[in-house]
Amino acid sequence: MTFPAEDGPALTAEQQAVVDQPWDTRLLVTAGAGAGKTHTLVRRMDALVGHVDSDEALDASELLVLSFSRAAVRELRDRIARHGEHARRVRVQTFDSWAYSLLVQAYPEGDWSALTFDGRIRAATDAIEKGALESLESGTPTHVIVDEVQDLVGVRREMVESLLDHLQDSCGFTLVGDSAQAIYDFQIEDPEEYDDRADLFVRWVRASYSHDLVELRLTRNFRAVTPEACTALPLGQALQGIGSAPEGADAAAEQLHGELRELLLDLPDMGSLTDSFTLDSLQSYPGTCAILTRDNRQALLVSELLHTQGVPHALRRSLQDRPVPYWVAELLRRTEAATLTEQRLRELLDGMPLSAGTDPDRAWRALRVAARGTGRGVIDVTRLRGLVVERRFPDELADPEPAPLVVSTVHRSKGLEFDRVVLLTPPTVTELRRRNDELDVPAEARALYVAMTRAREDLYRAAAPDTVKVLKHRPTGRWYRGVPNPRQKWRRDGVEVRARDVCAAEPPDALNDAPGAQSYLLERVRPGDAVTFRLRDTLPMGFGQSPGYTLVHEGREIGDASEVFRSDLHSVLKIDKAWEIQWPREISGLRIDCLETVAGSAAAGVNAGLGDHGVWIAPRISGIGRFRRSAGTEEEQQ
Repeated sequence: MTFPAEDGPALTAEQQAVVDQPWDTRLLVTAGAGAGKTHTLVRRMDALVGHVDSDEALDASELLVLSFSRAAVRELRDRIARHGEHARRVRVQTFDSWAYSLLVQAYPEGDWSALTFDGRIRAATDAIEKGALESLESGTPTHVIVDEVQDLVGVRREMVESLLDHLQDSCGFTLVGDSAQAIYDFQIEDPEEYDDRADLFVRWVRASYSHDLVELRLTRNFRAVTPEACTALPLGQALQGIGSAPEGADAAAEQLHGELRELLLDLPDMGSLTDSFTLDSLQSYPGTCAILTRDNRQALLVSELLHTQGVPHALRRSLQDRPVPYWVAELLRRTEAATLTEQRLRELLDGMPLSAGTDPDRAWRALRVAARGTGRGVIDVTRLRGLVVERRFPDELADPEPAPLVVSTVHRSKGLEFDRVVLLTPPTVTELRRRNDELDVPAEARALYVAMTRAREDLYRAAAPDTVKVLKHRPTGRWYRGVPNPRQKWRRDGVEVRARDVCAAEPPDALNDAPGAQSYLLERVRPGDAVTFRLRDTLPMGFGQSPGYTLVHEGREIGDASEVFRSDLHSVLKIDKAWEIQWPREISGLRIDCLETVAGSAAAGVNAGLGDHGVWIAPRISGIGRFRRSAGTEEEQQ
């Protein structure tokens, strides 16, 4: 099925071969970096549901489309909206979102929102084994499309294998990936699976469907338009073959990592991130730009540096962080009706300040499907609230990170592209081994390749920040600032804050002026603003917890520290059993990540004067804070 030019870029012969496969084909596609994968998948979906007056046509509800990240889901949905003639009603979901949806439909009495992401994936796999696919409202899928299959490891690999096993006699599939970009092996918990990790899912597919599997490749790169952006591409095929290299995966990967690093060193040096010329260049660049880091510690430090220099940017979140946009709480607070039409939704959104990444068209499309009312073309308000409470808000509407400059780890940049990429110069494999004797060398090589293939035009390198004094607190997984002193190897002088560190159980300023606090957040608080945790009293709020801390923005209290943060702060500061903790008076250097809609009890909302929906706006914060103590306390701990 060939599409007219106005529907988007013309397909290459390789892409057209993917698009034209019948619905019942078991198709495995190797798509290199920048090979037009998203465009091809949209065309594939359109073809599957576009065979008019043909027995080959599928209904949109018969397609199950799964991807890893919200960004990928958003991109697919937007491409479908722009170029999809027939696939407008196809639902694209993350693995976690689909697992949750399956569980809710199969076992509606379960409290699935209480489980972790991985817990829901495991539960969904168990449900599939017990026949839960028959409970799906849309019916059993007829064709499954899975993106980024090289990263299917651990519980997600097990879920997809179980899904395909149970659909084997009645379902086709399109699986797309590139083993050169497999960078999530670190999530594998099973030692046996980790030892056998190279292309494990792809090997399973080839073994399970050996009699009728169709394998195709997309080899042309559409992303890179300059020689600099193309630098790493010639090594892609060698990286795909690391697992079967005759000299062994580690030896082959170390050589490729070295070659990639040398290629990077030959590229232009952006200069120091503290240099005024470099900072001006980052701010004035007219396109999209990403500073890519090896780990979250580097990302936090780079973000802190940019904030201190007044450079606006977004710090990219974990792929599992899915904040519900703040406008949802305001939408529910402002409406008194049981349903919302498209016109009323737009009127309410027009009456509130919205971030640059908020698209009313996208909001209506997604909510019309996820919270459909009984009438035609309306959203059910109760169902909309349920999406928030049950943590199944549409992935494509998760709060965006609208900024031309992004700081991100390589892993969080997966599947994205930017006009300019600035990559922090990576250590050599030898240097990395000095820090970690269990180093995953193939993962390091593939991560470097992924980083170097995100750029459309400019690819630069820059020196990495000094991370010696930022250490990992293993029990909590938080980074902390360490200062050597004679009494202890490291004195704690600051700690990382995370998404759930602001209390969501009660509205901000619930005892005094919750409606005023909501207005203040909506009108005055913006991403990147500086905030501080301030000690409220000196008595711990519970066993193994710190005292209470209040979040302050320009002198205004806008939230309280959560129980999770208080427990982790106690754990970080309790160096040993005999250690007497001196609680910091303030934790400064924190930033607003975004405002989000959170859910508490309906009673808490009513008591605070925020209506009976039990949802409100709360700040989400990020950064590595700095402790501020009294002079006496500082001297005592030197």
